Amino acid sequence: MKIPKLNIQETIRKGLVQVERQRLKERFNTLYGEKKNTVFFAPGRVNLIGEHTDYNGGNVFPAAITLGTYAVAAPRKDRTVRLYSENFPEKGIVTFSLDDLAYRKEDQWTNYPKGMIQCMKEAGFGIEKGIDILYWGNLPNGAGLSSSASIELLTGVILQTLFDLRVEPLELVKLGQKVENQYIGVQTGIMDQFAVGMGQKDHAMLLDTSTLECEWIPVEMPEHDLVIMNT
Repeated sequence: MKIPKLNIQETIRKGLVQVERQRLKERFNTLYGEKKNTVFFAPGRVNLIGEHTDYNGGNVFPAAITLGTYAVAAPRKDRTVRLYSENFPEKGIVTFSLDDLAYRKEDQWTNYPKGMIQCMKEAGFGIEKGIDILYWGNLPNGAGLSSSASIELLTGVILQTLFDLRVEPLELVKLGQKVENQYIGVQTGIMDQFAVGMGQKDHAMLLDTSTLECEWIPVEMPEHDLVIMNT
């Protein structure tokens, strides 16, 4: 009988995830008061082949990774939205209303979740109540691992879940790109949001960015590690 290899690193990672989940829930209660809340996660992504081709309609080969963005969220009874990031504690709790979702440069990181709320409302999804959200990510900011796409898709899933919205995954992906292109004003392709929203464990994605045809390719490396260096 073949004895399965004990994956100590995976066991440790899962244990750390549980610790972080509990820490974030406690932090949420400290910030917003104790209330029923839910923990969410969206991955980052790495692109293995095809640099600068996604926004030109070419093929890319990205994969979701285990690093990403966590959030703890709870709905409110009014139209107030409160956002806080453990990555930018100096910014404090950023508060705005569902009646004023305009882009403001000074709002910095909060423009990504705010833009997702705006684009989902414009698409006809009924978001009529506010929400409290605590974010924390272990993706290095600006390191090419799609921290912005991760927070966009994460926010979309939060809204979809807490407000019982019927949104197809691919529609969330397209709305995330719309946030980048039309709300933030950055002309990116769809690869980042697609990889974050459609990634599968132990697979990369051969994606045609002009047609969005995708083939999930097994990428299992039991004797190797994929090392990403921020140089």
